[in-house]
Amino acid sequence: MDIVLSGPRPAHFDHEVNITGSKSESNRLLLLQALFPGLTIENLSNSDDAEVMQKGLQSQGDLVDIHHAGTAMRFLTAYFASRPGREVTLTGSARMKQRPIRVLVDALQELGAKIVYLEDDGCPPLRITGARFEKRQVSLPADVSSQYISALLLIAPSLPNGLELTLKGTITSVPYIRMTLSLLTRLGIPNHFEGNTIVVDPVDSLPAQDCVVESDWSSASYFFSLVALSGEGSRVRLGSYRSDSLQGDSVLPEIFGRLGVATRFQGNRMELLRTGDPSVQSLELDLIEVPDLAQTLAVCCFGLGLGCDLAGLHTLKIKETDRLVALENELTKLGAEIRVTQDSLHLEPSRRIVPMQRIATYNDHRMAMAFAPLALKTDLIIEDAGVVSKSYPDFWKDLAQLGFHSKAL
Repeated sequence: MDIVLSGPRPAHFDHEVNITGSKSESNRLLLLQALFPGLTIENLSNSDDAEVMQKGLQSQGDLVDIHHAGTAMRFLTAYFASRPGREVTLTGSARMKQRPIRVLVDALQELGAKIVYLEDDGCPPLRITGARFEKRQVSLPADVSSQYISALLLIAPSLPNGLELTLKGTITSVPYIRMTLSLLTRLGIPNHFEGNTIVVDPVDSLPAQDCVVESDWSSASYFFSLVALSGEGSRVRLGSYRSDSLQGDSVLPEIFGRLGVATRFQGNRMELLRTGDPSVQSLELDLIEVPDLAQTLAVCCFGLGLGCDLAGLHTLKIKETDRLVALENELTKLGAEIRVTQDSLHLEPSRRIVPMQRIATYNDHRMAMAFAPLALKTDLIIEDAGVVSKSYPDFWKDLAQLGFHSKAL
């Protein structure tokens, strides 16, 4: 369904929004729960990705379709490969069948996995025959998606001899690796990360315990953006967040502090306050550890009339779509002067916004949500608006609480 989206003008907010649990934390804990059934999870993400992950783990059939869920594809590949006696075909959408998974499959095969590509070499769908991994040591390139690394770390405590993982080259998205390891530590699973080597010890069982998922910082990023684009004094309160978050995207307060948004924590609530104009004319950032923020930041800078130079974005080429090309296409429609490379984005400062443009979302939830705050400046047509259900099904409903209007076409 396509929608026409209009934001309140003038934009001035004083609202509270409750966002469900982090998709990243939820998917990690769901896999650990499958390995150690004594775990219970509270504030689980209500996203499509978490639902697909849960269904995949609970499936008893020989075909598991994860649709667009890249995290589920990577995590479930490692999970099924390490379950002796389990045979499954793991598949997904047409786009998923184009997304590379060879780096992970090679590492799993080195450990003893039995995995066969059923269509294009190096991509899903996969035929997986579960095996017992006796080998402990494995290595893989570190400059690819951190989800390959996390997939191995999550199954590691269930392996007979644990895992010693050596990362070759520059490590990408370190916060997401540390999130995985911090969750293991919180559950009582011994692990160690020094230099380019990560060791996770084997664990026979874990005591019953309750895990509370922090709300999703990636979802919060869109509210940082709309506060930045709103009038001075606007505020939005979000729950439930921690100032000492495990999530990589918790760098948002520091970044948006330069764009005129102050952040303060009150108990488990986070308040965003528009305090003034941005302190920079152009935002220069290396997002190698938090690439999922690129779309939000590029669109926000454009709406503020600022430039930006964003680097460290090579993993965006293999997401739900090629996010760099998608940003270039859609911002250009709106009048932006933008240039992208294989790993960077450069946006020139400009106060001109071409009104009422149709924004393609490319089956990518983050394209829809990153562009939505721009409706504070001009009405937009958002194509396939339902794509937000991948990570944030309540997004349009929550925007409506803030005075945004959407009309189906």
